[in-house]
Amino acid sequence: MIQPILAQRSAAGFWIAIVLTGAGTGLGAAALTGLLELTQHMAWGGEGLDLLAAASQTPPWRHLAVLAGAGLLTAAGQVLLRRLTSGNAIDITAAIWFQAGRLPALRTLGSATLSVLIVGMGAALGREGAPKQAGAVIANLMADRTCLSDEERRLLVACGAGAGMSAAYGVPLGGALFALEVLRGALALRFVLPALVVSLVATGVSWAFLPDAPTYAIPAFHGSPSSAAWAVLAGPVIGVVSVAFVRSVAWVDGHKPTGWRRLLAPVVALACLGAASIRFPQLLGNGRDVAELAFNGQVGPTLLIALALLRPAATLLCLGSGAPGGLFTPSLAFGAMLGGVLGLPWAWVWPGVPPGLFALLGAGAMLAATTQGPVSTMVLMMELTGYARAAVVPMLLVVATATLVARTIEPRSIYDARLSNAQVRGRQRLRDQTPDTMVS
Repeated sequence: MIQPILAQRSAAGFWIAIVLTGAGTGLGAAALTGLLELTQHMAWGGEGLDLLAAASQTPPWRHLAVLAGAGLLTAAGQVLLRRLTSGNAIDITAAIWFQAGRLPALRTLGSATLSVLIVGMGAALGREGAPKQAGAVIANLMADRTCLSDEERRLLVACGAGAGMSAAYGVPLGGALFALEVLRGALALRFVLPALVVSLVATGVSWAFLPDAPTYAIPAFHGSPSSAAWAVLAGPVIGVVSVAFVRSVAWVDGHKPTGWRRLLAPVVALACLGAASIRFPQLLGNGRDVAELAFNGQVGPTLLIALALLRPAATLLCLGSGAPGGLFTPSLAFGAMLGGVLGLPWAWVWPGVPPGLFALLGAGAMLAATTQGPVSTMVLMMELTGYARAAVVPMLLVVATATLVARTIEPRSIYDARLSNAQVRGRQRLRDQTPDTMVS
């Protein structure tokens, strides 16, 4: 009699933690999004304008001043965060795989807040890193309160991080799949329901404060033999480029400045970004604005080529300086620029494909290849843009071929790239030992 009662209490505690994690993550994502928007408005002005539009209307001195200020804030924040000492890492991937999801709460939340502030000021990093960190911290605290096992804690923290993305972008299904496929590394049936519940609760709570609308407004695209043929040819190219990007992330993350250079590097790097943004304001922020323009065919060929080179360089510059932030939306924006560039010659070979569709397919391919999560990417692209099956065949083709090529050359995802080589090998061994790693 005692064992069944204890099992029931354990199960009840787990599901209570699931619901509370979702609710807390939704509130956290809404608060961080509000802070981001407030920071952007204070830094760039432009009531009701997005970052790109506001920055395009500001004088050159403001670009330099705002980004140099973001560098100073990063330097001061790094000093403060290092005083919040802990034996645990604040990287979510490392925490899930090597510390059973245990994270230092204050330091992780401090990093999330700093990330939101500097992204709002224009750092070329993703804003999704902050709500992911907040969701992971809340999940870890709920696991402590309900005395979950290490395996349950690991799952709950991954679900909390995925729910942070779900709430911030309004993508409940994609966020749940991202948590399992990319962060937890297992699309097991026994994991699906908890991930869905956390994401649904978080998204539902966030909708009380955030708009319920697709992140990207795009036209109604339709698949065609031309777009399918392009996808088969472009997918491997994007896969190879994604490998170079992942390895570049690994290199700059492993060569961050130390000592007194840790204080100087973000100021210099972000000031350089500010100078470059005078000519190319599209380099500022996570790239959402320019990606949407590319999806609508509103970025010219010359600018597409320039941004395909400069956008990833800006992200690597910020990351290498020690600035905290996500890589999800910057990778998507990079893929949109690259897809648009690869579509330019194809328009001469086989006309008829809208330029925006090349950008959309490139974004999906780059996202899948860098995260090594093709299933979650397909769903995320549908939820982010609101399109259903109109162009699903070329999207499937380009995602599958890009991911296959990338995984063949480089086993690390963009999140694994920030781990040490020993940790990557350890994660791969743990994934191989995880039961039920395939959906059946």
